[in-house]
Amino acid sequence: MKISKMLLPLLILSFAFTTAKSQDKQDDKIDAATKVLKDFSEMKESIPQELLKVTQGIIVVPKLINAGFVLAGKRGKGIAMVKLEDGSWSDPVFVTITGGSVGFQAGVQSVDLVLIFKNRETLQDIGKGSFTLGGDISVTAGPVGRNSTASTDYKMEAEVYSYSRSKGLFAGISLSGSAISVDAKANEAFYGNDDDAKTIFSNTDSDSQNVQALKDVLKGMGE
Repeated sequence: MKISKMLLPLLILSFAFTTAKSQDKQDDKIDAATKVLKDFSEMKESIPQELLKVTQGIIVVPKLINAGFVLAGKRGKGIAMVKLEDGSWSDPVFVTITGGSVGFQAGVQSVDLVLIFKNRETLQDIGKGSFTLGGDISVTAGPVGRNSTASTDYKMEAEVYSYSRSKGLFAGISLSGSAISVDAKANEAFYGNDDDAKTIFSNTDSDSQNVQALKDVLKGMGE
């Protein structure tokens, strides 16, 4: 019993340290996502404002790893947000993207990925399980050009428009077959509860300065 009493404070401190470290990791992801969006907005050929004005959801994955030789794979962690009916952006839900493709590919490429969703319901339903790009929902490379108008296809059939950036330039990658799912452990570490994705998507009251900075950048991009 004496040993247990001695170990208890150490265990409590260890748990607190692990929890704080895990939350810091999620803060870093939010900061990285904010930087990705800032970098995209500063590019000469960026995501058209016409598209940003009508988008109802977004996923940002900093440093998505696209690697392989013959058999290629993708792995990344990022955040998802939806635009609510009043025009405000929801709190972020942490997500993962994984997938593979077959083809002659070599080397490792790190890209920043932004996915633009036309319908918020597509993301709100993610809590029911993962969905596959190119399978459950259609995805296509998004149009570029700040002043793109009716010549772009942002009002057409695709449900998701993808933008990938590597070393300051747009880099086209295939996302067909990639699965997106909720990172429940990351959400619990950041929010301190086990709320599901749908509940988080309905919230806008996070007091995190990192989250507010992310929302400010999103709002600015759509104006």
